[in-house]
Amino acid sequence: MLKKTFRDYAYVAIQFFLFLVYLYPLVPVGLSLPDTARYVGLGLAGVSLLICGAALLQLNSNLSPFPTPLARGTLITEGVYSVSRHPIYAGILGFCVGYAVYTSSGYRLIITGFLVVLFYFKSSYEEGLLQQRYPAYAEYHNRVGRFLPNLF
Repeated sequence: MLKKTFRDYAYVAIQFFLFLVYLYPLVPVGLSLPDTARYVGLGLAGVSLLICGAALLQLNSNLSPFPTPLARGTLITEGVYSVSRHPIYAGILGFCVGYAVYTSSGYRLIITGFLVVLFYFKSSYEEGLLQQRYPAYAEYHNRVGRFLPNLF
């Protein structure tokens, strides 16, 4: 059984900190975007929320904010997990980009960039743990993209 480490708590703490500073901009950095771009951003945010919702429903009792897999957990590779190894992270990032564009907020785009970096390292750590826990994870890792289908 894998136990949570300092890294688990650090990743989650940084994530929630970034969520807070995303929600409450400290420095206004505006963008000048046409209305069309803003509404495309809103559409991206909506689709991304649907992806997150589907992934959350699929995880069900496997859900945890921590990268370390739950002792009672199972490996899920179907549904949205068949096109993204980390669809919740992908959905959060898509929502953050979309909402930043919709609100014409350069500040929020910058924070989203920090979230991309955080989710990359958090997911790398998580994947190492998943490979230890589930022998089938290596094949899944090679077949499915990290955030986007076969792209990243």
